[in-house]
Amino acid sequence: MRYPNAEEVLSEWISGICTGEIDKVEQLYHEQAVLIPTFSPHTVSTPDGIRNYFEQLATRDNLRVRLYEKSLKKQPLGGKAWILGGIYAFEFEVDQMLLTFPSRFTFAVNLEHERPIIHHHSSQVPRNLS
Repeated sequence: MRYPNAEEVLSEWISGICTGEIDKVEQLYHEQAVLIPTFSPHTVSTPDGIRNYFEQLATRDNLRVRLYEKSLKKQPLGGKAWILGGIYAFEFEVDQMLLTFPSRFTFAVNLEHERPIIHHHSSQVPRNLS
C-alpha cells in the first residue's frame, strides 16, 4: 500500500499499536529500517528484530499510544521523503496499574516505498532535573 502523506503513515502506526496488529506495524518498516525503540537500550536494524520488539511490547495489558497533536512537526527532505517529530504517550498496565510514558519521536518516511518508515527513534521524555 502506498500512503498519500507522512501523517497517514503515523496514523497507521498508532492504529496498529493500539489494536495489537503487529503485522500492520511491522509492514510499515522498510527492509533496511533502523529502530531506536522507547523501551529497549538496543538499536534494532533487521525486520525480525523490529517484529520481535513490537511483539514483546504488544504483550502489555491495555497498550495504547496517544499522539499529542499540537506537538507534531513535519519537515520535507525532498521528493516524497519526510521527517515527522513530536510527542506521543504510551499507556499500559504494570502490576495492574495503568501507567503513562510520554515519549519523543522522530520518524523518517519515504512515501515512494511500499514500506515507508526508514528510521524511527523514540525515547521517554526525561524528567526535569530541577
